[in-house]
Amino acid sequence: MAKPAKTEAELIAMARAELKVHADCPDGIVISVLRDGDSWEFRASADAATVAKPGYPECVAMMVQIGDHLSKQYNFEG
Repeated sequence: MAKPAKTEAELIAMARAELKVHADCPDGIVISVLRDGDSWEFRASADAATVAKPGYPECVAMMVQIGDHLSKQYNFEG
């Protein structure tokens, strides 16, 4: 059975919602979706000031875990 497809905006909204529940992330993190063959993953980017804030590394690690979980459930429609 095929996985349902989600747009980049839908996937990012899902990631942000889960991050709010599980982590105290600094503002300014930009999340994007990177296609990798038939799969996809999240990428985080931020300016130096945001990267230096407490919690940034933990948020990126959590975002990777969320992306791994979501990529098993949804295809990227992009």
